Order: sequence, then structure tokens, then C-alpha cells
Amino acid sequence: MSEPPVSDIEPQPMAAALSPAEPADEDSVDASVERVSLGSRLRQTKTIVSILVPLAIIIFFVALNWQSLSKVPELIGGASPALVLVAFLVFYLGFPLRGLRWTLLLRGTGFAIGVKDATEILFLSWLVNCVVPAKLGDVYRAYLLRLNSTASLSRTFGTVFIERIMDIFTIALLGIAAGYWSFRSGLPSSIQLLFVVALVVVGLLAVALFTMRNFGRRVISALPLPHRVIEFYDRFEQGVFGALKRSQLPSLGALSVAIWMTEALRLYFVVLAFGFPDVELGVSGAVFVALIGSLLTAVPLSPAGLGIVEAGIVGVLTLVYQVPLPEATAIALLDRAISVFSVIVLGSILYAVSPRRRGAGLSRPVEASAPAH
Repeated sequence: MSEPPVSDIEPQPMAAALSPAEPADEDSVDASVERVSLGSRLRQTKTIVSILVPLAIIIFFVALNWQSLSKVPELIGGASPALVLVAFLVFYLGFPLRGLRWTLLLRGTGFAIGVKDATEILFLSWLVNCVVPAKLGDVYRAYLLRLNSTASLSRTFGTVFIERIMDIFTIALLGIAAGYWSFRSGLPSSIQLLFVVALVVVGLLAVALFTMRNFGRRVISALPLPHRVIEFYDRFEQGVFGALKRSQLPSLGALSVAIWMTEALRLYFVVLAFGFPDVELGVSGAVFVALIGSLLTAVPLSPAGLGIVEAGIVGVLTLVYQVPLPEATAIALLDRAISVFSVIVLGSILYAVSPRRRGAGLSRPVEASAPAH
């Protein structure tokens, strides 16, 4: 097979990536994602609009507040390089933790993968999420695993789905705990509303998972759907609930908390790097603000929540924590430079050299086991 152009996100799958045990309908799912290129995605009108519109809003906001925001570059330039480096390292510690969590989830579906391979594939998917909208990186992650192994694409989608559900649960619970600690003297009405929304979302997700687990198959079977769609749903459900082995729940929970604490500590060290005398955020405040920003990245209107996350972080810092606008803007921009811009730079380098992108297979032998049901 000839080498695909560098701009291809997904090359043609290897024959070895197709498991003989997998039903043929998985091929139709492969076909929907296998010929996507990063270059073509970036040239699509909806992608261009999703980048230009938030950028235009940011430029308009800066123009309106230019007098106060003109000193933001100077503030960023004065940040402590050592503490910025600490924030960077803490953030990147989260990737092997995410890779380890994904290996545990995949193991529950009967598929073994090394933490190094899982982390590499996951990091490449983050690159895609940072440059194109609609969370296509999650699709790309499942496809990359299928491309390099005999993993079931639909079961892998299930593990990515349940991972996202676990993230939302963790963010909501950590955010509520941090908010109560941060606002011990009294919760502002806006924060109370956020807590109510968080509890409602957690409740709805719990009901949705319960319904899927107990009635999903019956509902799908009752609908006039092709048989291959029902088969795909069966494997997807196996991926969702097979990944959550009871014996692994404590480890998965601890890893989820550790992962999101790296996000919060990144922001905490960014704030410390500036050393603003009038900014008292603390660890609990950093956890709360960082998790609000992380939730906003889920809005699929722009790559990595461009414009939406920055506005959310600045809004919470200025309105809730009374941080002056220039300082809040400098904090948000430096934090996003670490969490987004560095991923684009380092992810592009990895994308150029990674054998996983070319379907070269995993770097360690895979030990198959019976899938969980």
C-alpha cells in the first residue's frame, strides 16, 4: 500500500484491521470516516465559519475594551516562566492518565492495548478536536484504534461514549464540591443556578444510562431499523456497559478525579505565574473555573470551544471572583495557550511522525479476551 499524503487523517484501512469475526456492517461505518483529510476539513465552509465567527467576536470584544485590554500582552510577558512550565507539565500529566483509563475501559470489552498506544491515539484525537468542530476527534480516536487492530469500531465508540459520561459526572461533582468550598460565605444566585443545572444534567444522564441498560435493546428492536443498525447498537451497548466492570469502578473513578484535577491545577499554576496581588482564587476557585471552562468545550460550535471557553472563563473570573478584566483576560489566554495551542503544535508533530496514523499496528502484542456482555 502506498504512503498516504500527510494531510490525510485516515488512510485506507489495512486488511489486518478488519477482524474476520466482525460482521460486515462495520465496513459501512468505516467507509463513512476512512477518507477524511485534515486539509479538506479545514477547507470546508462550516469549519471556516466555526473558526472565523468566534474570532470576529473576540476581535470585536477587544476593540470595544481596547483601553483596558491593551496591557494584556505586557501582563502575559511578565508571567513567571517556571510556574508556566509547571502548569504545562501538570496539564500533560493528564494524557497518560487518560490513556490508562481508556485501556481499562477497553479491557472491559475484551480488548487489550498498551497505555503508550492508547495515549498516542488519544492525543492525536485531541489534535483533531482542536482544529475542527463537532468533536470529530472522538470519532477519529475510535477509527484509529480500528485501523491499527482488530478492535470492534462500534464497541470502541461505546467506550468513548461512557468515558465522556464519566467526565461529565466527575466535572459536575468536583465543580459542586469546589463551588461550595470556594463560596463558603454564601453562594451567589448565578452559582446556585449552575449547581441546579449540573444536578439536573447528572440526573438525566443517570436516567438515560438506566434506560439504555434495561430497555435500550427493546426500544431499538421495536423501531423499523435495518438489522445492521440493531447489530451496531448491540456492540455499542456492549462497549458502554462492558467497559464498566464492577471491579474497575474504583480505579476508573480515581483516575477521572486525577485527570480533572490536572485541568484545575493547570489553571491554578497559571494564576500563580502572574502573581496578581488582587487575585485570590485558591485551589477550590481554580477547580471551579477550570471545570466550567472544560464543560464549555463540549459545545460543538467551534474547534475546542474557541471563543466560548475564553468568554466563559473571563466571565466567571470577572463577575464571580471580581478579577479585573485585563487580568482575567491574560489568565484565560495563557491557560488556553497551554491547553489548546500547545496541543496543536505538539499534536501536529506527533501526527507527522506517528505510525498509528498510517495504520502500522500497535506497538505491543494485543491479548484478546472474551468481550463483556
